Amino acid sequence: MATKRHAHTVWEGNLTEGKGTVSLDYSGLGSYEVSWPARSEEATGRTSPEELIAAAHSSCYCMAFSGALAKGGTPPTRLTAKAEVTFVPGTGITTVHLTVEGEVPGIDEGTFLKTAEEAKANCPVSKALAGTEITLTASLVTS
Repeated sequence: MATKRHAHTVWEGNLTEGKGTVSLDYSGLGSYEVSWPARSEEATGRTSPEELIAAAHSSCYCMAFSGALAKGGTPPTRLTAKAEVTFVPGTGITTVHLTVEGEVPGIDEGTFLKTAEEAKANCPVSKALAGTEITLTASLVTS
């Protein structure tokens, strides 16, 4: 069954001097201030669309990777993923780089890396960002 989630933003003022508030309506987890300087300069206590995309991508990627590993018979103990979204003013979002470290008992490095790449390709957020170059660095952590 399809699900729908929603958020909304209220913006006041022009692009460079204005500011807004994005609210996570569905979960009710909070509201966050957004601004152009937070997007193109320093955050100074505000977020940006790119940071929100990075949060969505890193969490979605962990879910996709975890599911793929479990399907292959080697569920992870722990996955830590970071998404770095590059925004170029006047151009837009140009790249996303995913970095993942995984603790996965019973898997060899080759299978881990192959599954990491497959998860990147099959992650719903990766698919939604299909017009953006997405790269990946994956590391298997062994104890």
